[in-house]
Amino acid sequence: MTFSPKTAVVTGSNSGIGRATALALADAGFDVGITWHTGEDGARETARRVEKRGRKAVVAQMDTSDVPACADVVDHLAEELGGLDVFVNNAGMNKPMPFLDTDLDTWRTILATNLDGAFVCMQRAARRMVVAGTGGRIIAVTSVHQEQPRVGSSAYDASKHALGGLLRTMAQELGDKGVTVNAVLPGEIATSMNNAEDEEPEKIERPGIPLGRPGDAREVAAVIAFLASPASSYVNGASWSVDGGMLQMGPQAGSHLTSHDWRKG
Repeated sequence: MTFSPKTAVVTGSNSGIGRATALALADAGFDVGITWHTGEDGARETARRVEKRGRKAVVAQMDTSDVPACADVVDHLAEELGGLDVFVNNAGMNKPMPFLDTDLDTWRTILATNLDGAFVCMQRAARRMVVAGTGGRIIAVTSVHQEQPRVGSSAYDASKHALGGLLRTMAQELGDKGVTVNAVLPGEIATSMNNAEDEEPEKIERPGIPLGRPGDAREVAAVIAFLASPASSYVNGASWSVDGGMLQMGPQAGSHLTSHDWRKG
């Protein structure tokens, strides 16, 4: 099967990793569906930049905690684009708080947003790809916390661990239908989620990351763009860490180290 993708939907693409991904895909020749939850102006700006690259942009609001209605947005965008070759599940949220203080409403909101919404949207996208019979790519932005926990993020960690497991099962079930499924695991990225969207990552010191700095959203987007391309045809069920080597720190800790002493062995 020759996979020649032309259309993509990127959820949560009004800023940060989502916007960088939409632009990277536009640079690669994709028409892009853009979604936003509370940042319509940001989504319109992403669309403007996509169109400046000579590609079509379609914008829609999506609340991934609104299940199953959020999946209808996937269908709407696919119809507007004339098809759906690549679906990037990027939308998500976190509300850090200690496990003992996490109330049930917060737990349910985070799980609904990060997991339930992802499930119905990816399922809707996959069904379209299978019916079309021309192959497809499903890529989900999870987190390094898909693999390692973080104190104060019990609901977030649970949602990302579960999403990672879901993706691996999807990869097994959809592979023979020409649809590959992969995860991208960002570490600390200079985005609004980390209160650093307007900062240059190269100027932020992070002693606990082997590369010594946070990542740039475009560095994550570059990996997603590869996974969306025909070149990734034999990559399926993989988890791609984009974290400057932070997950390799193990018991030496990670991004919140305040000195470089660990480098001395």
